[in-house]
Amino acid sequence: MTPRHPCRLPRRAFLGVLGLGLAACSAQPPASPDTTDPLAPPTLPPIPAAVPGPSAVVSSGSGDRVALTVDDGTCADCVAGYVDFAVRTGVHLTFSPNGTYAREWEPHAAALAPLIAAGQVQVMNHTFSHPKLTTLPDDRVRSELERNEDWAQRVFGISTRPYYRPPYGLHDTRVDGTAAGLGWTRSVLWNGSYSDSEVITPEFLLAQADKYLKPGTIMLGHANHPIVLGLFDQIQDLLRTRGLQPVTLDEMFGTSRALGRA
Repeated sequence: MTPRHPCRLPRRAFLGVLGLGLAACSAQPPASPDTTDPLAPPTLPPIPAAVPGPSAVVSSGSGDRVALTVDDGTCADCVAGYVDFAVRTGVHLTFSPNGTYAREWEPHAAALAPLIAAGQVQVMNHTFSHPKLTTLPDDRVRSELERNEDWAQRVFGISTRPYYRPPYGLHDTRVDGTAAGLGWTRSVLWNGSYSDSEVITPEFLLAQADKYLKPGTIMLGHANHPIVLGLFDQIQDLLRTRGLQPVTLDEMFGTSRALGRA
């Protein structure tokens, strides 16, 4: 008689054990699939409620940081160029669009969404139709800011609070107080400009960049004239050479889109 291997069960016993094992496995609930995608882009925070407060005017920052701000958006190619600049290089920008130029901005909402969610791009309020706020009654000031906020929330999925930039830099305590009562507690001016709200030469724009791009600058630019389109790389080279870090207003002043305030 051939001796039985000590670890080998008779066929009938083995089949019984196998059946018990399969039954036990089938009784276990299926493992929940891991739906977390480590490569998924960040998501936008919920839109915060308005937080009224005292008004403060800001026109400069500190340290080796510069805030590159881009107003208006009358030129479709310019808006597209600035968006491509952000996507291509990772540069941090703060856009100040007017909802009246929705046709120029809205085609780029999908491209901007992950940049906004990641904090690379910020959107601040520049009013809906770019009026001189000091000439308007309080109800019109409120309407301009709230209408632009509604548009920005719908298109970009984010609040513009607490920052607003008065068109032409025209503001006073009444206008700032009205804005602050609605949650726009930071009135943003600037201490450097490309001076490109009108048509200029490339040489002049680069001279302005050379003059003003220094530590703590809030730089004013416009998406209105295509002359800037061929100069993005030179501007970035200037920043790199000077050791300057482009940041959003949130990054410069420690505010948050998730809260809409400091």
